[in-house]
Amino acid sequence: MQREDRSMTNAPKTVLAIHDLPGFGRAALSVIVPVLSTLGVQTVALPTAVLSTHTGGLGAPAKLANPGYGPAALEHYHRLGVKFDCIYSGYLADAAQAKLVEQAFELWPRAFKVVDPVLGDGGRLYSGLGADMVPAMYSLCSKADLIVPNVTEAALLLGDPLPGVGSAEQAAAQAARLTRVAPQVVVTGVTGIGGGRYIGCVGAARGGEGYAVKTPLQPRMFHGTGDIFAAVLVGRILRGNVPQAAVQAAAAFVAECIRQTPEGADERLGVWLENALPKLRQE
Repeated sequence: MQREDRSMTNAPKTVLAIHDLPGFGRAALSVIVPVLSTLGVQTVALPTAVLSTHTGGLGAPAKLANPGYGPAALEHYHRLGVKFDCIYSGYLADAAQAKLVEQAFELWPRAFKVVDPVLGDGGRLYSGLGADMVPAMYSLCSKADLIVPNVTEAALLLGDPLPGVGSAEQAAAQAARLTRVAPQVVVTGVTGIGGGRYIGCVGAARGGEGYAVKTPLQPRMFHGTGDIFAAVLVGRILRGNVPQAAVQAAAAFVAECIRQTPEGADERLGVWLENALPKLRQE
C-alpha cells in the first residue's frame, strides 16, 4: 500500500479513477484499468455505478449504485494515508457525483487533477443528463489541471452553439478559450483535417503555445475509444511525457486498437483492446 510517506522511491504512480464500471462492453473502468496497468501505473478504481453493460446501444443496463459509497471510500483512503499522484474522472451521472470528484480534489490537493468532462457527442447532450450537469461540469473543470473534452463538450462548456467546432482552426480557438477554465486543455475528435482524411486533437496551455496532432481517419466509430485515449494520456504524463508527446502516444494507440479490431466487429462492444495492449507495453 502506498502512503503519504512513500518509502520506495521507485513505487508505481497511483491514480484514483472515478468512473462507471460496465461489466460488458469495453469502456470506462473496464478499459482504463488495464491501460494504466500496462503503462506501469497503479489504478485505484472508484466506480460511480456498476453497470451490466455500458450505455451505448446495448439496451437499458442493470445498475448497482450506492450514493454513500464514494464519499465513504474517499474517507477510508484518506484515513489509510494512501497517496494519489493523480485523480482522473470521467462519466458522472449527476451533479452530486461532480461534487464527489471535487471532494477528492480537496482531500488530495497535490494530486494532478484530470477531468474528462463527459457531457455529449455528435452535437448533443447525452440522454439521461440533466441541464444542471453542464454548470456542474464547468465548476469541476475549473478545479482541474487538465481537461479533455471532445468538440461537442468544448462547445457545451463554452456556451457556444452546437454541434460544436467545424474545423481545426475553430477547435484551436476553443481550446485556447478553455485555458481560462483549466490550465491545460486537449480537445479531441476534431474532423475535417486534410480534406477529411484525418481526425485530430488540439491542445493548449495557459500562457503557452497550442499544438495539433492528427491520425488517419478510420471510418469506424467504437464506443470507449475516448476512455482509452484519456487513460493513455494520463499514464504517459505520469511517466514524464510532455502533454503533446502524451497526446501523440494516445492518438496512435487508439488508432492501433482500431486496426487490431476486425472489419465487421460490433462497434457497440468497443475495440479489441486485448490484442493491442502488447503494443502499448513495447512503446
